[in-house]
Amino acid sequence: MTNAFSHPRPVFDANASGGRDLGKLPEWDLSDLYEGQDAPELKRDLDWLEDACARFAQDFEGKIAGLDAAGFLEMVQRHEKIEAVGGRLMSFAGLRYYQNTMDSERAKFLSDLQEKVTIYTTPLVFFSLELNSVEDDAYAALFEANDELARYKPAFDRIRAMKPYQLSDELERFLHDMGVVGDAWMKLFDETIAGLTFTIDGEDMSIESALNFLTEQDRSKREAAARELARVFGENIRTFARVHNTQAKEKEVMDRWRGMPSAQMGRHLSNDVEPEVVEALRDAVVAAYPRLSHRYYELKRKWLGLETMQVWDRNAPLPMESDRVVGWDEARDTVMQAYAGFDPRMAEIAEPFFDKGWIDAGVKPGKAPGAFAHPTVTDVHPYVMLNYLGKPRDVMTLAHELGHGVHQVLAAGQGEMLASTPLTLAETASVFGEMLTFRAMLDKATDPKERKVLLAGKVEDMINTVVRQIAFYDFECKLHAARRGGELTPDDINALWMSVQAESLGPCFEFMEGYERFWAYIPHFVHSPFYVYAYAFGDGLVNALYAVYQEDPEGFEDKYFDMLKAGGSKHHKALLAPFGLDASDPSFWDKGLSMIEGFIDELEAMEG
Repeated sequence: MTNAFSHPRPVFDANASGGRDLGKLPEWDLSDLYEGQDAPELKRDLDWLEDACARFAQDFEGKIAGLDAAGFLEMVQRHEKIEAVGGRLMSFAGLRYYQNTMDSERAKFLSDLQEKVTIYTTPLVFFSLELNSVEDDAYAALFEANDELARYKPAFDRIRAMKPYQLSDELERFLHDMGVVGDAWMKLFDETIAGLTFTIDGEDMSIESALNFLTEQDRSKREAAARELARVFGENIRTFARVHNTQAKEKEVMDRWRGMPSAQMGRHLSNDVEPEVVEALRDAVVAAYPRLSHRYYELKRKWLGLETMQVWDRNAPLPMESDRVVGWDEARDTVMQAYAGFDPRMAEIAEPFFDKGWIDAGVKPGKAPGAFAHPTVTDVHPYVMLNYLGKPRDVMTLAHELGHGVHQVLAAGQGEMLASTPLTLAETASVFGEMLTFRAMLDKATDPKERKVLLAGKVEDMINTVVRQIAFYDFECKLHAARRGGELTPDDINALWMSVQAESLGPCFEFMEGYERFWAYIPHFVHSPFYVYAYAFGDGLVNALYAVYQEDPEGFEDKYFDMLKAGGSKHHKALLAPFGLDASDPSFWDKGLSMIEGFIDELEAMEG
């Protein structure tokens, strides 16, 4: 219930697109949530939420252990209704804000609503604490006694996974209240990053714009950007080091009190994945560095005509890339045909996104950057946000976010408690949708140059998703382990960063002075420690799935739809079993990585 979004007002030109004619770009129609911020239904729901939370606490606090199966089911259904109403309110306010983050009225509405929802839901803190105090035998008997209740067991099993690491109720409430203090370090990081000014070619700009220069065709601009990023990070490095030191220490204290066996364990629990599965993924990727990133960047070095690659060449556009603009209608047709080619049902689910105002595509003043698919609540539908500029890569982004949307629509039948998947499975449909679209585009590419650009672009994306994120994960593991030995200086952290960068990028790179500080701007390290491996997990899983589809397409579609419909109701082992796959088998990850290798093989063959 922390997300939020809203009813579009025609303030901006929806087709603002950096001077390109992209056709008519869709905008959100958020009236399926609420007609507007003054809608009587919104006030009604807010009042209902306040009352429902108070009554829930009154009826169930201190009584969970004594409930029979019917009473427990009633409690679960009431909690689920509270989640749905709170989620609808926050989805509306958040989506509306993301449409124009510079509109102070929208920002205030979101902030005020968030505050109210937080206050109203505070009485519910007892729920998970008390649930975990129920004896194991009594807990198991509850779900055996009632089939309707048994459906919810996976959601409660995930809550119960924290049971061995739970502190006393009093301490847990104290930590809940103290959460705002830890959040202050995140805010310091965010505000510091947002306040940085970079001067490139005599122009002052934000970090987003400065990082964007690293993808410029002109190499001197890329170098200027890299050196300016390093300079500004250097000026602020003590602040970034302080944030990382404090957060890593706070985590170490928390983990010690909770009895967590490792710094990573909390993330593994929330991802519903075993530590040995993550280690198998990590080991497989690191072992594949020479076969993946080292080989690919050696090819790229030749294409760019360089003796040595510098860090500002990593994301350089390829010399053979065209600047062709893909209009919106063509992008829609490309993705829809790829989806329909896999299974007509997939295109049917995707169609309303385009026709009913479920996508907001245009680049507009104040609109949040990037792209996402927001599931809202299970009795409405998802909304997709893009910043569409007509680049071929934007078509892949559309395919990716639409995949999330399809997944969220299919999983909605599970209800609020079971629809959302752990992070490790959340990228399944999005990456698969992207792969379908990529394959369709590759099949249509008759010009060898176009085929090479498509293949290289895909390999580069995969390396950024798999190799780069596992290198990030290794950096975090080293950082948290080192912090347990005492305070880390900026130079200490820099050395940890460089130890994983050189290993993952390979021998064809040289590292400019200052690159050792580039850990400073990665938000995941601060906001969600150890989050990053989920990207590599999702990509590897989909590559293995796609390999199964290629080997034996018979009946694959139905199994795939069943997997998406399951949402978060099944463990990854149960979801993958129908495909003959098992993520705990080390060879599973090699199956996924071999697909990237195959693309690099093809690129190398083109050089011959």
